[in-house]
Amino acid sequence: MDWLLDIQGLEKSFPGVKALKGVGLQVKKGEVHALMGENGAGKSTLIKVLTGIYQKDAGTIRFDGENINAKSPIEANKKGISTIYQELNLSPFQTVYENLFLGREPRTKIGSIDRKKMVAEARRILNDLEVHIDVDRPLGQYSTAIQQMVAVARAISTNTKLVIMDEPTSSLDAKEVKVLFGIIRKLKSQGISVIFISHKLDEIFEICERLTVLKDGQYVGAYDIKELDQLKLISLMVGRETGERERKKTGYNFKNAKGLMRADNIRQGVCLNGIDMTIKEGEVLGLAGLLGSGRSELAKVLFGANQPDQGQVFWYGQPVKIRKPADAIKRGIGFCTEDRKEEGIIPELSVKENITIALLPKLNKFGFVKAKEQDAIVSSYIDKLKIKTPSPDQPIVNLSGGNQQKVLLARWMCMEPKLIIMDEPTRGIDVGAKAEIEQLIQEFSKAGISVLMISSEIAELVRNCDRILVLRDGQKKGELTGADINQDKIMETIAHGSECKEA
Repeated sequence: MDWLLDIQGLEKSFPGVKALKGVGLQVKKGEVHALMGENGAGKSTLIKVLTGIYQKDAGTIRFDGENINAKSPIEANKKGISTIYQELNLSPFQTVYENLFLGREPRTKIGSIDRKKMVAEARRILNDLEVHIDVDRPLGQYSTAIQQMVAVARAISTNTKLVIMDEPTSSLDAKEVKVLFGIIRKLKSQGISVIFISHKLDEIFEICERLTVLKDGQYVGAYDIKELDQLKLISLMVGRETGERERKKTGYNFKNAKGLMRADNIRQGVCLNGIDMTIKEGEVLGLAGLLGSGRSELAKVLFGANQPDQGQVFWYGQPVKIRKPADAIKRGIGFCTEDRKEEGIIPELSVKENITIALLPKLNKFGFVKAKEQDAIVSSYIDKLKIKTPSPDQPIVNLSGGNQQKVLLARWMCMEPKLIIMDEPTRGIDVGAKAEIEQLIQEFSKAGISVLMISSEIAELVRNCDRILVLRDGQKKGELTGADINQDKIMETIAHGSECKEA
């Protein structure tokens, strides 16, 4: 096969993490090829190596008949590889034509910018894509969809042979997606290849011919779209644990439990489309779904980190306004974020300071921290959660990922919470630490603390949850309890949905 792109044995490591482990990817000339995988699968790292943002540790990249090793995106672009990111790197205050030629403006014989040529070329390129707009207007005056089309036009205006589209439809409505797909088909007809990255399975099956699946930094396989249905694709992406551990939960008797939190018709942009949910005291409620299903967005609304466009939240049956995280914390809600390094731990501070930072107002007396009380609380939680640290004064960045996660749990536990929201609580930690975190979740439940658990590891949800809500494309597709909490049923519900029944 004469591949346009042929990647073999790609390896890339970062401190403590092997992001790519012998990955391969082959793309034909003039095909639309999907790159699939959950968060942490290695998709972004692969693209960044291909486009010169990262340098590979091992492996070969062959493009259009020659071995390449781009040192920068500019070098990759000169080879014929263009990337359109989810967050458009365009300038809204400059005109359409200026954005099209940003950083590579044509010059006149005397060295000044040839604006006349830029305008003419911009019109020609956009007309070829059947995008008829005034190129003299500032780009920011146009819709997100039009800006996306300008990004495509910019990508193909440099003799591009391969266009990489990273979540290009995330901000587009159904009509705008159709326009974009029309442009992708036009690129294909011109012999330009497209690597298409999207969490929306319907789009993958509509626009792509083949796909490659990655999981945990490893190559799973390449498949013709015709060989797969959505259920099979989901099973390839999420994988299965070999020798899966037995389900720990025996079923939660929430009929007599007191209702803690309820959310009705939560809507937010294109992320959340009318979600209802309830959680009761002591219940471990799981949120299942693929990347982009709305799980983290829902969690952030409940914690007050994001505001919904519509909907109502109830706390012990009473309507409440949670406008900011401080409102949630006052009610006894804690949030262990998905990205503990960026949004969770405070790297400059010690273990002790990270544990008690949310508790400082209570530990404050006349402007001074009650040190003895602080030390006693910290010592207690280091012991309870088995946090491995040489000293409470140890910088938190020196701890392992699992112990950093325990520090975040300790932060909320010392606030005596009623509900802990845990977004990917075991991501990036070793097997032993995973088991310890799962044990803590069960202990919270026994103590009457509710847990809202988000995880991409279906087996993890199966082991720990009393009830599971399945989300897809910002909507609730099913609610599973009892014997229905198993891998097959969850994947089937993600793929096809089921009848939703509130407990």
